[in-house]
Amino acid sequence: MHPNPIFRQTPEARNIAFARAQAFGMLAVEGEGAPLVSHIPFLLSEDGAVAEFHLVRSNPIARALSAPMAARLAVVGPYSYVSPDWYGAEDQVPTWNYVAVHLVGEVELRPQDGMRDLLDRQSAHFEDQLLPKAPWTSDKMTPDVMARMMRQIVPCRMRVDEIHGTWKLNQNKDDDVRLRAAEAVEASGIGVDTGALAALMRDANG
Repeated sequence: MHPNPIFRQTPEARNIAFARAQAFGMLAVEGEGAPLVSHIPFLLSEDGAVAEFHLVRSNPIARALSAPMAARLAVVGPYSYVSPDWYGAEDQVPTWNYVAVHLVGEVELRPQDGMRDLLDRQSAHFEDQLLPKAPWTSDKMTPDVMARMMRQIVPCRMRVDEIHGTWKLNQNKDDDVRLRAAEAVEASGIGVDTGALAALMRDANG
């Protein structure tokens, strides 16, 4: 996370809301030689205290969870390269603007008999956002096929002890400089969801 305090003043409630809305991130735990990382969808409780997800049983992280482990779940939002030419001010340097929230805590395996409930809640979370499409539910699966597939995955739970957010939106620039950069990010940005990032930049000091 960026060390400049000006980029880390977002209220915790907004960091939680961002992570809940994204619901996808990179889970990292300590591994032999290098960290183990897995890209996962997850459910985060309203208070940000618990993240739930599942892993394929053969996932190296799942295999390592013979006991609870310290973990970090990194959730990344929009980001873009920012050219110094876009500021309309002298002595500027290239940078990247972005939003990221890290959830830090301890992850553990959960009892296998909770797998169906977790799957149903996860699928409902995403399917409900596809309305007016009729939601997919696990009841549409052939029972034997569903049981076989569930045996290949394991439910996990992460207790979240710390939440760190970085919203790097040129808050360290004068308003006119930041707004010029926002216009250019929306028009020509290199990255992901640059329109959304530009909107956040415009509101950064609002």
